[in-house]
Amino acid sequence: MTVAALAQLLKQHESAILDQWIAAQRQAGIRSDLIDDRTMVENSGDLLKAFVRAVAEGGDQIAAAAWAPVRTLLERLSQAQSRQGFTPSETATFVFSLKEPLFALANQEGPEGNALQPLISRLLDRLGLYSMEHFMAGREQVIREQQESMLELSTPVVQLWQGVLAVPLIGSLDSNRTQVVMEALLEKIVETESDIAIIDITGVPTVDTMVAQHLIKTITAAKLMGARCIISGIRPQIAATIVHLGVELGDVITKASLADAFQLALKELNVRLVSATSR
Repeated sequence: MTVAALAQLLKQHESAILDQWIAAQRQAGIRSDLIDDRTMVENSGDLLKAFVRAVAEGGDQIAAAAWAPVRTLLERLSQAQSRQGFTPSETATFVFSLKEPLFALANQEGPEGNALQPLISRLLDRLGLYSMEHFMAGREQVIREQQESMLELSTPVVQLWQGVLAVPLIGSLDSNRTQVVMEALLEKIVETESDIAIIDITGVPTVDTMVAQHLIKTITAAKLMGARCIISGIRPQIAATIVHLGVELGDVITKASLADAFQLALKELNVRLVSATSR
């Protein structure tokens, strides 16, 4: 009976509730740098209309099919706000601020209206939590996308010479980054039809068994594409670590520096550089 009474009250006063809700949001302060007033009004109107219908058709079970439009709207708005730069509290406030006009309306109905306040609070608390869950999911997606972009930027594949590519690695090398390196290298091998790829690990702080396995996977993939690999940047400490770990690099050629590896690559391509002074 309480749910039916709330549905009737919402239906009768929907327009007034919307006006008071919008006024409350404006009074609290709208992030005009992130959202304009017109969009806020449209979002509020769409959500309130869906909320009124959901209460009438789905009762207080927000998992019911009748609540699907409300859930969809909250998912879209929350994830959009996570990308636009809203804080979690600002996103939650959008839903929770609807309590004020609904409580005010219920108070006007006397004792029967006061009995609706726990139901109103329970519904909006659930919707607020639902909104926050999808806000955080959107934020996590943004973080993953940023991490992927940083990985791509931190693993450039450059063409040193016709037929010679170089991948200068800086920082730690894990499974995710290895996959990015491998994909970028293979694409560049196909694009440039290169025969030799130099993987420079001068900027890799440590080489353990896992890092060595990642390197071997990348080298194997390059071989399958018809390119030979040279590993450069083998410092004494790294060489000692590889020997201590018993890691087998197979027939992979290693060099102390990128310059040495580049000279070897040119030699294998039968390219001879002549300085201008020796002519």
